[in-house]
Amino acid sequence: MFKKYIQKRLEKYVRKYFKRHQTVKLVVVAGSVGKTSAKMAIATVLADRFRVRLKVNSRSSVFSAPLAILGIDYPKNAQSLSAWLAVFSAARRRIQRPTDVDVIIQELNSSYPGQLAHLANYMKPDMAIITAISSKDIEVFGSIDAVAKENLSLANFSHQAIINRDDIDSTYAKYITNSNIVTYGTSGVAEYKFITEDFSIKDGYKGVFITPDQSEPIPVNIKVVGDHSLHPVIAAGVVATKLGLPPGEIATGLTRIKSVPGRMNLLRGVKNSFIIDDSYDSNPLSARSALQALYQLSAPQKIAVLGSMSNLGITSIDEHKTLGQFCSPEELAWVVTVGQEANTYLALAAKTHGCQVKSFTNTLEAGAFINSVLEPNAIVLFKGSKNGVFLEEAIKVILYSTTDETKLVRQSSSWLAKKRDLFSSFSS
Repeated sequence: MFKKYIQKRLEKYVRKYFKRHQTVKLVVVAGSVGKTSAKMAIATVLADRFRVRLKVNSRSSVFSAPLAILGIDYPKNAQSLSAWLAVFSAARRRIQRPTDVDVIIQELNSSYPGQLAHLANYMKPDMAIITAISSKDIEVFGSIDAVAKENLSLANFSHQAIINRDDIDSTYAKYITNSNIVTYGTSGVAEYKFITEDFSIKDGYKGVFITPDQSEPIPVNIKVVGDHSLHPVIAAGVVATKLGLPPGEIATGLTRIKSVPGRMNLLRGVKNSFIIDDSYDSNPLSARSALQALYQLSAPQKIAVLGSMSNLGITSIDEHKTLGQFCSPEELAWVVTVGQEANTYLALAAKTHGCQVKSFTNTLEAGAFINSVLEPNAIVLFKGSKNGVFLEEAIKVILYSTTDETKLVRQSSSWLAKKRDLFSSFSS
């Protein structure tokens, strides 16, 4: 009862906020993967023109979205009635005072069917970006079809739906009833797209952003790694276009976008090597995309470090085997696996496919091994997750500078303590 009461009060405050501040635009982001990257890219492009509100780290709670939209911190003691009374007081002040933002960007997560559709009770986003549909979270929703239905439900109560044409199969269009839809991507069928003209690992992608709103393509240099890393950037370009930014400002904003820590972030390694840090999380779509990006690069040695993927339910064994089969012996000097399912299923499939494979339970031991076999000018991809894998700690072993440790994910004191306890249990 206490939880439901708080939820209803917060949702009521959000409705009142938008009723009073009707000029504020709400941009929401949902999807299987790429939400945080899209959110941060959009904020980067809009920052020079608009006052932007967003929460960098999102909690998975029914309270999270209302609090973030209102710009109120999650209370430290969520079990305290007095803490929530202080939150309610802050919400009332936020409603009554002149607004301090022009655009609110909100990442939305779902942990059960119908959670996103419920949001229609208290918000009507101006724009909803759906980044991808993949088998991630099948364990929760039961099927990829159910994952699609949940995420695309957001499009139906938003003024404008912005859909990733590359990573959302057209068969899921049956779940969309909103006719005000545009698509984005790198393929020719997308309405808003980026066309690559040149690429280098140091300078990123040189090309043009094409939009039906402009008669001429917009030249831009995008400093990311991997074709799939272009999707959040293009989404940001769509939002900027819809909000009326001129081509010059859009180009400048897109150029300023950087990879989010742990999401295809390029770092310097020892022996003049490059590290592609994609250690935040892993799922079949993003892991395959990361490997494809690695294959497109030129280096005397390429190593893929792959952690177990979580929340895949009954598809987990097959998905790990499929990813192992996607590991190319022609492209990879080593496939290094970490985690039970990666070691059991992915490793065997990669080895059967002809790859040289080494498996570890302990991430730190994996890092030591990579350091021992690393050749000059190599490129190493770390694709992992937080389900006891924590590949960011293996990255530390081969970083060129310890100062770059601040660019890794999960480096707070609480996370570091949790990881120390886990790694010490491996050696006990």
